[in-house]
Amino acid sequence: MLDTAARPSPSPGSARSVRCVRVLLSPWSRFSLLLAVLGTAAALVLLYEPQRLLTDGWPAEVGGGAAVVLFAVAYGVCAVAFVPRPLLNLAAGALFGSQFGLAAALAGTVLGAGISFGLGRFLGQEALRPLLRGRWLTAADRQLSGHGFRSMLAIRLFPGVPFAAANYCAAVSRMGWAPFLLATGIGSVPNTAAYVVAGSRATAPTSPAFLLAMGFIVVTGLAAAVIAWRKRHHLGGR
Repeated sequence: MLDTAARPSPSPGSARSVRCVRVLLSPWSRFSLLLAVLGTAAALVLLYEPQRLLTDGWPAEVGGGAAVVLFAVAYGVCAVAFVPRPLLNLAAGALFGSQFGLAAALAGTVLGAGISFGLGRFLGQEALRPLLRGRWLTAADRQLSGHGFRSMLAIRLFPGVPFAAANYCAAVSRMGWAPFLLATGIGSVPNTAAYVVAGSRATAPTSPAFLLAMGFIVVTGLAAAVIAWRKRHHLGGR
């Protein structure tokens, strides 16, 4: 039989270190870190105002394919920091035209969604999943977890759902990375393309392309408002 009395007891200092590590790695500590990261990002947006890119233009010394790639990276970071995507899409069209602007905007959209999904999954999921109570929250979680691609595709095609909210709701669910990113890339094409085309033709507001793009934006926006109102009225009547 082993002599347990001969085993050295952990020192008070090492025990405190273990407790500190456990506290730092706890779900709520990581969730607090997520809130701090998002708050810092929002503050930086207010401080540096990246939307000035629309009026100031892209740096003249950066051009060609490198400019498109850099814009896509900047787009993704700005999207995580809650810069409105319609503004970024208009900027992409104004700076790079319809084709390259759409490529940059879609790449930035997927990048921003992926960063948000990763932050939510690793820093917020464990803390928030126990709070998914109630019929509507559990039903939404089952839908996102069990039908990830189909659910996210519908959310991206529906312009009334905020980009950041969809990202973090998906992250808290058990949706996989692949269906989330694939559905985001495909479902974001129509609305993103409309804004990019509008931005690329903003200097010719009477052109057919600009009018069609703006018409699509207005019609889908009105449709989203009507559907949201009907859903709210339906839920309120219960």
